[in-house]
Amino acid sequence: MNPIDRRSMLTGAGFAGLAAALPGDVLAQALSGNAIPEVVNTGAPTDPRPKHHIRFAVIGLDHNHIYAMTAAVIRGGGELVWVHAADAKQLADFQKRFPTAKLARSEAEILEDTSIQLIAGAPIPDLRAPLGIRAMRAGKDFLGDKPAITSLKQLADVRAAIKTTGRKFAIMYSERLEVPAAIKAGELIEQGTIGRVVQTINIAPHQVNPASRPDWFWDKARYGGILTDIGSHQAEQFLFFTKSNRARVVASQAGNINHPDHPLFEDFGDMTMSGNGGTGYLRVDWFTPKGLGTWGDGRLFVLGTEGYIELRKYADPTGKPGGNHLFVVDGKNARYLDCKDVYLPFGPQFVTDVVERTSIAQDQDQALLAAELVLIAQKNATRPITA
Repeated sequence: MNPIDRRSMLTGAGFAGLAAALPGDVLAQALSGNAIPEVVNTGAPTDPRPKHHIRFAVIGLDHNHIYAMTAAVIRGGGELVWVHAADAKQLADFQKRFPTAKLARSEAEILEDTSIQLIAGAPIPDLRAPLGIRAMRAGKDFLGDKPAITSLKQLADVRAAIKTTGRKFAIMYSERLEVPAAIKAGELIEQGTIGRVVQTINIAPHQVNPASRPDWFWDKARYGGILTDIGSHQAEQFLFFTKSNRARVVASQAGNINHPDHPLFEDFGDMTMSGNGGTGYLRVDWFTPKGLGTWGDGRLFVLGTEGYIELRKYADPTGKPGGNHLFVVDGKNARYLDCKDVYLPFGPQFVTDVVERTSIAQDQDQALLAAELVLIAQKNATRPITA
């Protein structure tokens, strides 16, 4: 038997961290023969044709998330008609991927087109909520990249516009909605595989890549702060997996630990939440080392009364290649699920919501509550002692 590195065992996170640290023969013994690898079926509908058709436009290309957002709507039956942005290179790159989109001369040309039912947008974060409000007032639904709201004042304005217009203000929380392993985790939890959810722990490191970042990336006033920005993903997952529709922030901290040349930037933050369905903790940072080979080693741990789930969304260092790894331990056995081919339902569901005025893809109140939690956490955050 090969010696075991005790430190790697102790610092490994959860079941998967321990598994990665153990030699194969020890792992087999530790799991008592109960570890069952599975490749999850896609779950895609037998008829791949979209149920509905809508016409939509894109305004704002400042974050590359707009590509996945656009593709999701197209998968759901969306016809991309217009695109508008101020940057010529952004427009050229976007049209290479989506050549059927016509260049609008102005935002007004899109807002005044009565055939457009939805606007998707990823401008600079502090411009997203105002764009969404203009879209709703023009009689259109809006799908914004996260963080779609960067201040509590913007949040109040968005809620008021939703109430007066009856339109949708959706937020693309892609770390759940566009991650196959997260979709599968939701299915398992809904089936009662791990009992009632007690807590979520979400660790979301990111890679900063300074040379590729625009000026607004370093300005807290533009992106809202680290908790408002990337923390919004994790707050939404906490609400979704615990099924909480009421929640509060217990504690939060945020600061700039290692980027003194960008004093308006935050590179670390964490927060603890309590909801009527469970508790949650999240940590976000910009410290992913280049050696990982991808932008972040995102982990999600969901503790239930009868088991637990761990997701390794984007990487499994020194373990299985690729991403979308799911580990589940329940009263019967321990399983590893390869989720890379799990069907992503958001696009078709969201287009259905636009047409039928339902809320299948995203609950409006829950989406805004996630934004509210991180905005409050950001506002009240203390600074880490080391910052």
